[in-house]
Amino acid sequence: MVMPAYGSGAQPTVWQPISLDELQSLKSELSGKYCFAAGATLLRTQWEGGLIPVPEHMISLARIPGVSGVYVDGDNLVIGALTRLNQCATDIHLQQLPLLQSAMNAIAAPSIRNLATIGGNIVSGVGDSIPALLVYDAQLYWMLDHGMEMRSLSSWLNGGHDGSRNPNEVLISIHIPMKDIPSPDSISEPMSVAREISFYRKLGRREAFTASLVTIAFHGEVGTDGRWNKIAIAAGGGSGMAMRLPESEKLLLGSEVSIMQAPALAAGVVSEFVTYRDAFATEQYRKQTAGNMLGAGHWEALRS
Repeated sequence: MVMPAYGSGAQPTVWQPISLDELQSLKSELSGKYCFAAGATLLRTQWEGGLIPVPEHMISLARIPGVSGVYVDGDNLVIGALTRLNQCATDIHLQQLPLLQSAMNAIAAPSIRNLATIGGNIVSGVGDSIPALLVYDAQLYWMLDHGMEMRSLSSWLNGGHDGSRNPNEVLISIHIPMKDIPSPDSISEPMSVAREISFYRKLGRREAFTASLVTIAFHGEVGTDGRWNKIAIAAGGGSGMAMRLPESEKLLLGSEVSIMQAPALAAGVVSEFVTYRDAFATEQYRKQTAGNMLGAGHWEALRS
């Protein structure tokens, strides 16, 4: 059995399993008195701010093979949960997912991105990568207490509302379907798609690194008939949970593409987006900002 790497006094004992089997055994032996860690950038911030207690044990995932890196598996692009944010921002495979790369470059500062992982950003439940992953219909591959399971990002997020999330589960990888994503080496778009329109926006309280107020992502495909044949829209930000906006998507899907749709889209987002208020912004401000950002992005994309 793997031995603890270090730990004494008020500091947690840190365990470093070298396989998924060892990780599963540790989970059973430590009986929930632990937390998982990869880059641990968010954990340190939460501990220092007194937001969560320092656990008795910490299980590092850093030495487990096969849970980092980006590769293609059949019709899916797979991102290991321990892949660093800076690698995601530059990986050649992820050039096919420009919204995700935009999100990576918008998270924290470069020094943090050198340590932080995409899995940690997702498991936080409020990471700025989540809206981009939602519009790409990402699936999450988890190690459960007994076996493995694939689950959509949307369903996992909903588990935060209904209490069905299990903190003992470990995110292993992120799977994104590639069937509808054009290859960067392709010469032209599929004949049924005349144009793709995608944008990602993040608004913070100031220009320097700070938690976001609102984060949005938009991905659409325009058919050769000039109509939207695919639409995916998501919004989140701050400590609020990101969500797809299916009613706002319906406003555009199947309709003729026009910059005149921007006001209706903005209004639809304001009506649908569920968010929160805190000391920095009201709920209505966040809703209005999300609507304005999506309406403006839509207008700018069609004007270019």
